[in-house]
Amino acid sequence: MRLTRNAAEALASKLRYRHEMDTVIAVLQHHESREVLMVGNMNREAVILTLTTGLVHFWSISRGKIWLKGETSGHYQEVRKVKVDCDEDALVIEVIPKGPTCHTGNQSCFYRNLEELGSSVS
Repeated sequence: MRLTRNAAEALASKLRYRHEMDTVIAVLQHHESREVLMVGNMNREAVILTLTTGLVHFWSISRGKIWLKGETSGHYQEVRKVKVDCDEDALVIEVIPKGPTCHTGNQSCFYRNLEELGSSVS
């Protein structure tokens, strides 16, 4: 999926950036298996870059800058479809991952059950 800059800007302007640092929540989902891969934040420019390049970009809350998912590892996330929720403040981005999505090397960031957190959960 790749849009022109004008089309991407028009769509991005319809979202409600009401989460931390004026972002929307972005859930990455494997386009074929439907597995949830990760959750991140996107500001307006990250949404536009994602829509125009066809590769997922996020806004890093901790670093205060945009980052291309996979820029270090080479494990890019190719966008196939983008869905928006009813409040227009969250996206589900269907992707084809080019390698593991999680920085731990796992296919998904959701590889543990809650019980695996052990005694830290009351």
